[in-house]
Amino acid sequence: MKGSHSLLCLFSVACALNWMLTAGNKIFHFGPCRVSMSLTEIRSGFTAIKANVQARDPIRTLSILSHPHSLHKVKSSDRCCITHHLFDFYVDKVFKHCKTEDSYVNRKISSIANSFLSVKKKLGQCHEQNKCICGDESNEKFEQILLNYEALNVTSAAIKSLGELDILLDWMEKSH
Repeated sequence: MKGSHSLLCLFSVACALNWMLTAGNKIFHFGPCRVSMSLTEIRSGFTAIKANVQARDPIRTLSILSHPHSLHKVKSSDRCCITHHLFDFYVDKVFKHCKTEDSYVNRKISSIANSFLSVKKKLGQCHEQNKCICGDESNEKFEQILLNYEALNVTSAAIKSLGELDILLDWMEKSH
């Protein structure tokens, strides 16, 4: 009887530890792909630097992610593909060019980038398993985002894209 009590205690501790490690993580469905992530953690990091980043954006007349050539009206079947493209885009283009003289802001950007890298890997696995099919619409929407990005110099485009991160986060929450 004593052994079963110890086993029950050990199991309870393991369950509590697992819950604490995954608290805040949600499963997001991007078409057939399911990805666990803490959008709350990403949003918290972004909120802490949003005003600083957006103040660095001198161009108010152009948007990289917003309507009409954007994430609005993305079909459920295209969500995986566009999300995969966007996480690649943020990791490979945006975060690499978002350096400031403020070490606090840089740490927050690095933290967000690490979260994006983790999700990018998960979406990449799904993509490699041919679960994440790219249709014409998702490719066209992403091409428009790239055109908007490439219309600016690298630093301005990266800062603008980072400043618009809330558009992506809102879209992901609505898709959830």
